[in-house]
Amino acid sequence: MSAQAHPDYVIADPLKDLEDRFLRYVRIDTQSRDNTGRFPSTEGQWELLRLLADEMRDLGARDVTLTEWGYVMATVPGAVRVDSIPTVALLAHVDTSPDYPGAGVTPIVHRSYRGGPIVLPGDPGQVLDEVTAPGLSSKVGEDIITADGRTLLGADDKAGVAIIMTLAAQLLAEPGRPRAPLRICFTPDEEVGHGVDHLALPDLAANVAYTLDGESAGEIVYETFSADRATVTISGVSIHPGDAKGRMVNALRLAGRLSELLPRDHCTPETTEGREGYIHLHEMHGNAARVQLRILLRDFETDGLEAKGRLVRSLCEQVQQAEPRARVECVIEPQYRNMRTWLENDMRPVRLAEESIRRAGLQPFTRPTRGGTDGSRLTERGLPTPNLFCGAHNPHGPLEWVSLQDMGRAVETCRHLLQLWSEEGEGYHGWRG
Repeated sequence: MSAQAHPDYVIADPLKDLEDRFLRYVRIDTQSRDNTGRFPSTEGQWELLRLLADEMRDLGARDVTLTEWGYVMATVPGAVRVDSIPTVALLAHVDTSPDYPGAGVTPIVHRSYRGGPIVLPGDPGQVLDEVTAPGLSSKVGEDIITADGRTLLGADDKAGVAIIMTLAAQLLAEPGRPRAPLRICFTPDEEVGHGVDHLALPDLAANVAYTLDGESAGEIVYETFSADRATVTISGVSIHPGDAKGRMVNALRLAGRLSELLPRDHCTPETTEGREGYIHLHEMHGNAARVQLRILLRDFETDGLEAKGRLVRSLCEQVQQAEPRARVECVIEPQYRNMRTWLENDMRPVRLAEESIRRAGLQPFTRPTRGGTDGSRLTERGLPTPNLFCGAHNPHGPLEWVSLQDMGRAVETCRHLLQLWSEEGEGYHGWRG
């Protein structure tokens, strides 16, 4: 089966095409929001998703769909003679983090970076240097893209989106290049933990997948945190303050007591690194009558994650016992699991990705990622989905940056990856429906 490019589409300068796409996408406000009762959670995501679907059709991709749940999917047919070659999916998420302002992004391209600090003009107090951007010194001569200091950039994960779109354009312009069949999927609401909640694997129709949501060039991730979220609701006794003596139970004070009981000098994000897990008091809101706390639990091992959940429950019980008139409820919900558990059964997705990175002129490396991706949950559901680099650094804040050349290297890596799957993928037993 061969692909057919749109007859009017010509790629004169692939790197410029990649840059133009990325700048176009980051200007659209796609911040996700938690607890909106909608999916996707924000209208801005729909705007970008519709644009991507239209661009896919213009490129000549097949089977382009935008589902009711906000998933854009498309096919770039393979150029192989063997029907048993696996179909490979590439995924990226369109939403950006709600942790920092993301509307009105003004991207700046710092051409041929000469080294030294980069002062962001929208807020001169925001400076990229050897402390705030350790990897920047290795990018001398490359084109560095930042925001202006007042917003995040959105390279997490619009760099991944632009990489996949650029790859699709190149492949559709080269219908005879040997490669495995490609399925493309853009997802919403990854940053609020719901990116693949409604993604049906039969609709994706892939045997193996990769997210493009990693950082440094050459990185491949196949080990992530396992994650749960504890929601603690404290209900006090609400009485008019003028008549409260001996009767009021202030939920805010009980929440403060629970906060003090949680680990402070260990087992927190700010005191851990590497393979250490943590308990993170992430959010607290309410009033004297009722307070809700959200506590993130993270560990690389299942036993460690369960132990952290037991600790939070026991601390809630302590607060409850200290004030029986209150009601302290703790609900722990699973979020995602360490994908290593499933990938260890067949490491071909990792091995071929590593070789693809080498063919792109990079040295592959891996490290346990202190976070998760959509791929964590897809792997748990039976679709092996390691995470590849997209070049984004310092996500979720004003010092976010990306090298245009690193994004180009990611495109090359994916081209080699599809070729390798066409050569060595026969008989691979990934997701089979």
